[in-house]
Amino acid sequence: MQAEALTHGCTVRALNGEEDHVHLLATLPTTVTVAQLVKQVKGVSSHFVNQTLCPATRFKWQGGYGAFSVSGWDVEMIVTYIKRQKEHHRLACVRPELEAISVAL
Repeated sequence: MQAEALTHGCTVRALNGEEDHVHLLATLPTTVTVAQLVKQVKGVSSHFVNQTLCPATRFKWQGGYGAFSVSGWDVEMIVTYIKRQKEHHRLACVRPELEAISVAL
């Protein structure tokens, strides 16, 4: 996912996931839309899972995704949250505003 974002000129600030969703915080150049990036990241990661990990059932992302812009003031807080995502879910101390809006890629 990170490598694919990089090929499109994006800067990945944080990337982490759970079994049913992924959080990605990235800076996009003006030449790349959110829709383009999500399409590419979902496509490459689906291909990787199906061809390399070979799950028992074919892996496919859900059709939709959530995306939102954030203030520069909030970037470090969001990076920390994403890096600690597994811990937040394990301890059931998720930030509803970050989980509800940023649904699975």
